[in-house]
Amino acid sequence: MAIIITEECINCGACEPECPNTAIYEGGVEWTWAGGTKLVDVELEDGSVIGGKDPMTPISDEFYYIVSDKCTECMGFHEEPQCAAVCPVDCCVPDPDHEEDEETLYAKKAWLHAE
Repeated sequence: MAIIITEECINCGACEPECPNTAIYEGGVEWTWAGGTKLVDVELEDGSVIGGKDPMTPISDEFYYIVSDKCTECMGFHEEPQCAAVCPVDCCVPDPDHEEDEETLYAKKAWLHAE
């Protein structure tokens, strides 16, 4: 299951540098697949291919956000999600809309980092 940042976020930024996949971005900031990963091109669900460095629309304009397709809950890096560990207001929580088992999270990590 990916992690989500709730609207209780105080925009302190403590979580962003902790993410080993660079899946956390400041509100209003565009994100990329390549940021913090080895991805060059990405095939989307509709079959189209985009460049890993192509800017993507921010998921939130108001507070920090996590790109669920890049979130591995720190599997293979740490024992627990580091964003949740450092968040002073406990707003980094499991995302019920993106439930994934350990095998899926490890596979995502391998894909993101070309392992």
